[in-house]
Amino acid sequence: MPQRALLYRRPSEPQTIQIVFDRSIYLVRVRRHRQARRYTLRIQSATREVVLTIPPRGTFKEAREFAQKHGAWIAARLHRLPRAAPFADGVVVPLRGVPHRIVHRRGVRGTVWTETDPAGEHLLCVAGDAPHIDRRIGDFLRREAKRDLDAASFRCAKEIGVAINRVAVRDQTSRWGSCSTTGVLSFSWRLILAPSVVLAYLAAHEAAHLLEMNHSARFWRLVQRLCPDHERAKVWLDVHGADLHRYGLPDAGRDLP
Repeated sequence: MPQRALLYRRPSEPQTIQIVFDRSIYLVRVRRHRQARRYTLRIQSATREVVLTIPPRGTFKEAREFAQKHGAWIAARLHRLPRAAPFADGVVVPLRGVPHRIVHRRGVRGTVWTETDPAGEHLLCVAGDAPHIDRRIGDFLRREAKRDLDAASFRCAKEIGVAINRVAVRDQTSRWGSCSTTGVLSFSWRLILAPSVVLAYLAAHEAAHLLEMNHSARFWRLVQRLCPDHERAKVWLDVHGADLHRYGLPDAGRDLP
């Protein structure tokens, strides 16, 4: 290892710190960057993660003091984001654009399923013990996303005569979909929360990239052919896309006992 890297290495430093503001606890991830000139704070809006960057010669003590000094800023920025909607009993989440209320059916056999109550409300029912609700709902939504994205992607690929190597579903925060030169299409599982036309548009968009690795006029003609409603889907994503990242996230601050 280069001598310079050894100079700035802090193997014993914790990766996170906790700060307290207005009787709430906030978790801050700490990262040391050799090109940083000063301490900086930023909020990753998709994940709601608070990140504190430390310059090479900075100390953990100073970093903690810096974060605590800016506790009001952290709280304000986090609370300005759309309210987090954890996967818990009673929380309403969209499934293919349709609001569903999570209902815990403890003692009932099964995992996760949908039903409609006598009043016409759509329900997302989950069996098992309460600590497993978050994981079971998350797994269910990922499976549904994979199924819908597989079907939409392979349909589009067949229509334009291209081959897909694999469809991958992840929790991407920087983009909704991507296409590799090896024929792998990757998507955010959160597209299952959006109206079906949005998922269809992203599948068409990435499948079209298998022929056109650009955004030329020819590319957009392919997208139009595969998804005539793509303009409506793009507008929906521009307006509502960021809101999809709040589902399944815990609340920003944990109250003190």
